[in-house]
Order: sequence, then C-alpha cells, then structure tokens
Amino acid sequence: MTVSIRARPRRLIHFGMTAIVAAVAVGLPGCGRETGPTQPAAAARLAFSVQPRTTQGAQPITPAVKVAIQDAAGNTVPTATDAVILILGANPDGGSLFGTTMVSAAGGIATFEDLHIDRPGSAYTLIAWSGTLTGAVSSTFAIQLTFATLTTGFGRTCGVTSGGAAYCWGSNERGGLGDGTTIGRTSPVLVNGGLTFATLSAGDFQTCGVTIGGGAYCWGGNLFGELGDGSTLDRSSPVPGPLLPSFATVSAGAGHSCGVLPGGAGSCWGDNSEGELGDGTGAQRKSPVLVAGGLTFAAVSAGVYHTCGVTTGGAAYCWGLNGLGELGDGTTIERTSPTPVAGGLTFAQVDVGFYHTCGVTSVGAAYCWGDNTYGQLGDATTTEQTSPVLVTGGLTFAAVSAGSYHTCGVTSGGAAYCWGGNSVGQLGDGTFTQRTSPVAVAGGLLFATVSAGDQYTCGLTTGGAVYCWGDNAVGQLGNGTTGGSSTPVRVVQ
Repeated sequence: MTVSIRARPRRLIHFGMTAIVAAVAVGLPGCGRETGPTQPAAAARLAFSVQPRTTQGAQPITPAVKVAIQDAAGNTVPTATDAVILILGANPDGGSLFGTTMVSAAGGIATFEDLHIDRPGSAYTLIAWSGTLTGAVSSTFAIQLTFATLTTGFGRTCGVTSGGAAYCWGSNERGGLGDGTTIGRTSPVLVNGGLTFATLSAGDFQTCGVTIGGGAYCWGGNLFGELGDGSTLDRSSPVPGPLLPSFATVSAGAGHSCGVLPGGAGSCWGDNSEGELGDGTGAQRKSPVLVAGGLTFAAVSAGVYHTCGVTTGGAAYCWGLNGLGELGDGTTIERTSPTPVAGGLTFAQVDVGFYHTCGVTSVGAAYCWGDNTYGQLGDATTTEQTSPVLVTGGLTFAAVSAGSYHTCGVTSGGAAYCWGGNSVGQLGDGTFTQRTSPVAVAGGLLFATVSAGDQYTCGLTTGGAVYCWGDNAVGQLGNGTTGGSSTPVRVVQ
C-alpha cells in the first residue's frame, strides 16, 4: 500500500511537467511564452498604396502603381502572394489600359510597372480586385498629351508627343488615322504599332512618318501606291513604306509622298500623272524612285500635283503641275524634274499647298507664288504669280504653311498670322472674311509652329498644347465635336 500511494503522485507530477513543456512549445498563453510568434491575420481587402498619377498618353504611369493586400485592420499582410488584377474604372474618353494588368503580390504588395493608357482624359480611375478580397478604387487621375510636332492634311490632323507616340484625329475614310479602323474620331487616337516617331506628315488619304531610328512608315489610302509598300492596298495601321534603308524626313501629298534620304537625295512614290515625283517621267510608282538632278535636299514638301524642296544651300526647286505658276519658275510649264524657283532667294523652308507655294527666307521674309484666287499669296492682291512675291506686313517669320486656299505662319516671336480664304473661319481671326494680307490669329497664344490644312488650321503652342480652328465637319479640330470655330479651340485633353 505504501508503494502504490507513493507511485501515483510521481506519475501525476511527470504528466503535469510534460503538459507544461508541450504548452510552452506551442506558445499557449499563460505558459511562459507570451512574446512568441502568432499566426498572421487573414487577408481581407485591397488598397492602393501608390496611387496612379497624371501621365502622358501611351507612356508608363510613374511611379509604378502599387496595391497592398491588407487585413481587416488595414495592415499589409506580408505573406500574401495573391494575384491582383487592375481594370479601368471611370473612363471619360473611351481609353484602353495596356501593360501587365495581373501581378502576383510579393511581400503583400502587387507592383504594376508598365501600365499605360492610350487616350487623353481628366478623370480616369483604376479598380483593383483579387478573388474574394474586397476590391479598391483608385483616386482620379488624368492622361495628357504634350505634343512636339504637328501636321494637318485633308480633314485629318496628326502629331507626335514628347515621348514619340503618334496620335491622329479627324477623317478616317481609308484608314489614315492608323488606329486599325476606318472610324472617324473627334479627339486624338493612338496610332497602332507602338512605334516611336520623330515626325509625321498628313496628306490626302495617307499619313507617313519617320521613326527615331529613321524608318519610314505610311498608312491610309494607297490608290496610286502612295504608301510605298509596293502595292495599292489601303492600310489602317502603319506598314513599312518606302523600300529604302532610312529617311530623314517625309511629306505626304494628295496621291504621292516624298522624302529625303540621310545623304540628302530626294525620293518620291505614288501618283505621277503631272510629274510630281520628279524622276523625269510620268509613270506611277508603287515604290520609291530618286528625284532627278542629283540635288542635296534639306527637306521636301508634297502637295496635290506638285512638289518643292529646299537644298542644304537654301535653293528652292519645284516640279510637277504648273498651270497656275505654283512651281515659281516664272512660267506655267509642267516639269517632270526639279526646276529652280526664280528670284535667287535663299530659303530656310518651303511649304506646298493645293496650287500655291510659300517659303521663308534665311532672314525671315515670307514669299509665296502660284494661285491667288483668295489672296493666299498674302501680297494684298488676288493676282496669280508665277514667281515669288513678298508677303505684306513686314513680319519676320520663323515658318509658313500653305493650306488649300489659305496660308498661315508663325513669327519669330511666336505670334500666328493667316491670310487667304476664310469661308469657314480657317484664318482664326474670329471672322469669315477673306484676307489678302496677314491677320493675327485671335487669342494671343504663343505658337511654336502652325499647320494649314484643307480649310482649317492647327497650331502647336510653345508649351506643347494643340489648338485648331476652321472647318470641323469630320472632327479635324480634335475638340470632341464636329462644330467649326473661327477662333482657336483646344484639342481634347
């Protein structure tokens, strides 16, 4: 009896110590391990830890958007690796979200490095979701477009942003906007392909551009081979155009296009019914041919049926149709190869309109020649001229642009002036009155450049904003409407 009584407590004591040791091992409360590890709280919701910021269109949103996986108390769950998906919430202008939109969290944070949105707008939001977790909506942010270059055509406007993205708006009858459709747009749409452009040129139904690396691409109408891809098939997205190594500049006209090769040789392709390709023939070309004469060009400008260029030495040459004196050689004789512009002037730039041509000399004087039915030569008359005449007003121009039946220019101080036909307000002076001498564009904006199209005009301000005025029947002013304006209106932001 004595032995059994003594043995029972020993077994009880042994069992008790074992239980205590086990309890300490698992960290039960009240067992000497209250500071030991605890199970993490369960993931319950998402939250934007880095909100999207206002960014340029087609450029990555920076800093990178981050979404945290949190517990119910709002603490990030560091062990969470859930996949988080982002979609557009508020979408004011029908934009699309590009980049990696599904990311697995690391350390409880999902980081989205390459998100970008194609269309400008002022009140976008992002929505984050992940399985059964409560989703999150970002704060509002804007997508903006700051342009570096601008071009107008026949109811279509295009520009290159400071990041090299190409945008177009207006008529898209044969795919000239390059967005993969033939749907007209009243505000900017991103050109397909993800190419980085240095410059663009909008023509009749086609648009051409040169990439940063010198590659030439064209898209749109191709009835005469003006895309230069060896076919006559329309293209609604950029295709490698001229079958030559690279280009320094390109210019899209009506049914033809031209460019300057890195060494300065001129090259053209497309319609040649009036000798506008300058190769000494009247043969249509679906691929580029060299302009005759062996001249070294700094730039060329293609119009409806004629083309002009400025050599590196400042001499102006033109070729093609000349019924109204648009070649400026003192005659009305058609030329199938370059002929020098009369007068011996030294030009910094020339630009071709429908049936007239204008240029700026090395000292900033503007001269025009050709058709003058609406006063588009700016010499205070409506008399046709077969040689250059000085634009009146004594203004010093940095550049001029010849449109259909009007002309515009920007002075060395950034003021915009226009002259010629004004039936739909394309001069931008707030009236519909034809002018035979330059009048100031209303609004007092400072422009880096202006571009005159077919009965409308657009200008690029020194801050990279685009304003347009005149006809807007197909949305070429880019302000989200089809209503015209006789004063500048801003392209959608």
